[in-house]
Amino acid sequence: MPEKIGIDAGGSLIKIAYEEQGDFHVMSYRNHEMNKLLEWLQMVKPDAVLYLTGGKSGHIQKQVNLRNHVVDEFTAVTKGTKFLLQQKKPSFDEDFILVSIGTGTSIFHVTPDNSKRVLGSGIGGGTLMGLGSLLTGRNDFHHIIELAKKGSNENSDLLVKDIYSPYDPPIPGHLTAANFGKAHLNAKARVEDHVAGLIQLLGETIISLAGQAAISHQTEKVVFVGSTLNGNAPLKEVLSGFQNMMPYEPIFPEKGSHAGAIGALL
Repeated sequence: MPEKIGIDAGGSLIKIAYEEQGDFHVMSYRNHEMNKLLEWLQMVKPDAVLYLTGGKSGHIQKQVNLRNHVVDEFTAVTKGTKFLLQQKKPSFDEDFILVSIGTGTSIFHVTPDNSKRVLGSGIGGGTLMGLGSLLTGRNDFHHIIELAKKGSNENSDLLVKDIYSPYDPPIPGHLTAANFGKAHLNAKARVEDHVAGLIQLLGETIISLAGQAAISHQTEKVVFVGSTLNGNAPLKEVLSGFQNMMPYEPIFPEKGSHAGAIGALL
């Protein structure tokens, strides 16, 4: 029987999932590496049936000679996320808010029987790469993340305590009053600080939307997936950092970066 391969072709990355001997394997290509993907398919998986999802799936359809099917991307990412959660906890059967952080961000309310996209934002991995490249001069995701780890957003963002100093603020002083609000004022701020501020901007925007969705749908579980989270400890820290202010439980499934590809395959 021909092998099945799930492919999630997004705005920046092509995510791939396939099963061998009961285990799911995942890999990724950048969009400009389409030729490498096609070579891999022809050399290693020439008899595979492709299950395609994502905004760029049509481009792959036109370039492959393999049998293929297109799967709705919202269905794929929710189905893949459910599968990953149940792998970790087979009895998992609860409502949750799903936050898919790709080039942009989509937010879903997922129940045992249904799922619905409830919110979205243009703030996402595309924002990180676009502004990150302008700040650093390099189009390198891992380099941008490593810089963020070394910086402090407090040197770039205007905080509540900065506004009220030397007096006590009426709300927690560490909260952001304006993202990048003193980037133009603090001559000592480094590129690392500005990149850390960029991560803060992404995380605060996304968790604010996710928190509203969680409250609206009366669930505390918020599941984060998407390739923007790969190796991105600073962003995960921001997304997890508001539990003392909002009642939510952040969950980051293993292989969540490939939830869409896995869902397409299933």
